[in-house]
Amino acid sequence: MPSMRILSWNVNGLRAIYKKGFVDWLLKDRPDVLCLQEIKATEDQIPKELKGLPGYISFFSPGARKGRDGVALFTKTKPLSLEYSLGLPGFDDEQRAIVADYGDFLLFNVYFPNGKASKERLSYKMRFYDLFLDLMDRLVAEGRDIVICGDVNTAHKEIDLARPKPNEKISGFLPEERAWIDRLIEHGFLDTFRLFHPEGEKYSFWDMKTRARERNVGWRIDYFFVSLSMRDRVKSAFILDDVYGSDHCPVGIEIEL
Repeated sequence: MPSMRILSWNVNGLRAIYKKGFVDWLLKDRPDVLCLQEIKATEDQIPKELKGLPGYISFFSPGARKGRDGVALFTKTKPLSLEYSLGLPGFDDEQRAIVADYGDFLLFNVYFPNGKASKERLSYKMRFYDLFLDLMDRLVAEGRDIVICGDVNTAHKEIDLARPKPNEKISGFLPEERAWIDRLIEHGFLDTFRLFHPEGEKYSFWDMKTRARERNVGWRIDYFFVSLSMRDRVKSAFILDDVYGSDHCPVGIEIEL
């Protein structure tokens, strides 16, 4: 059976990662699809080389806030259609998603909001979560198979971060944030990494200021979720923690087509 290898990576700045060997890495790894979050670049700041990489079609949705947000998609196969909006009222102004329709499944590349800055941003994040789940429910009810990937900005269980106790009152590990992931799973979505890796100490984000990566004091906040209908098609799920260049590392899955 043919398969598709999909990677997701919060690059913490497309121009920064570009200068750190991003093109060489991508052309060596050659995933079928690569989803990027937090590209932090306006249209005119995107390196021209990235718009014409051999073997890839590229799509960019630059963040509306200067130096913030934004997502990108590199794909070997052209999607049947592409949307740069989730259609969530009041939540599309920050350019946080690209939705690619590959026919037999919908791929959501999403940079979910961070709630650490203020109570207002936490409220914004939770509202975004709720509206996003409503959208997923509607699409599943329509019979669509769904792949969700990106920086969810929340560690789900204690096993998903190195120091759970000191972070219980910090956005990213608050009870209400974690409960939303519970709800997503209850609504029929699978955390693909946990299907294959029940063990801990595997993370996708490390704070750069404290050199946490050297000590593996990390968080698993980057995910691939799939609708229950796709369970048997997921052949592997993994974290590429040997890939550097950002405070996050790539995560990925392989699915049967």
